[in-house]
Amino acid sequence: MYISDAIAGVRARIGEACQRAAFLEEPHPQRKEEDVTLIAVSKTKPIPMLQEAYDAGQRDFGENKVQEILEKYDHLPKDVRWHLIGHLQTNKVKYIADKVAMIHSLDSLHLARVIEKECARINRIMPVLVQVNVSGEESKFGVAPKDAEPLIRDLSGFPHIQVEGLMTVAPFVEFPEENRVIFSKLYQLFLDIKEKNIDNINMNVLSMGMSGDFEVAVEEGATMVRVGTSIFGARNYQIKEIET
Repeated sequence: MYISDAIAGVRARIGEACQRAAFLEEPHPQRKEEDVTLIAVSKTKPIPMLQEAYDAGQRDFGENKVQEILEKYDHLPKDVRWHLIGHLQTNKVKYIADKVAMIHSLDSLHLARVIEKECARINRIMPVLVQVNVSGEESKFGVAPKDAEPLIRDLSGFPHIQVEGLMTVAPFVEFPEENRVIFSKLYQLFLDIKEKNIDNINMNVLSMGMSGDFEVAVEEGATMVRVGTSIFGARNYQIKEIET
């Protein structure tokens, strides 16, 4: 299948999930396809495949590693919006502070202080999402749900960081429905924090859902989905990794 066809297929499935959400009980939001941003997760994929996705109209690309953004950044048009969706080490922040559209994986004050410092240096306000470990898996990064609001309140005082919402990485499951409870819990946390109207905090973005479960995530309120395998095909890993 051509990448353009794969992207069209994913977008159609997003649209169908938005329609299904209208029939779910509250507090599920009324959804429109245009309200959901598709992030094409291009980790390990070569530049020609990314260019094909770009030619099909895709502009948002997600990478897990800083090194891959640096390797691809100059080879694609400048209107590409790069999303750092993987764990971010503090010593790598300086390399992407001027390159990424959003950091999805802010999960500590220590990391926030480094982002603040590097963004102040280049006079840029960085959009970020706070990563929440809803499942409680030890292998996952992110703050515990109970710690999300306190961290966000601390982040509200950083002049070069703009919190836009929340992100989670759900477990790898055989049946997408198994992750509905994860997405539902994050959406409820999202609503709870949004209702607090914390100064300098926007709760407009909910990044959740991957190739195996993005339709359930959309039904439960996702405004960004991170899809790799369903667009670019399976990846080859020597060490098994969760597919996005």
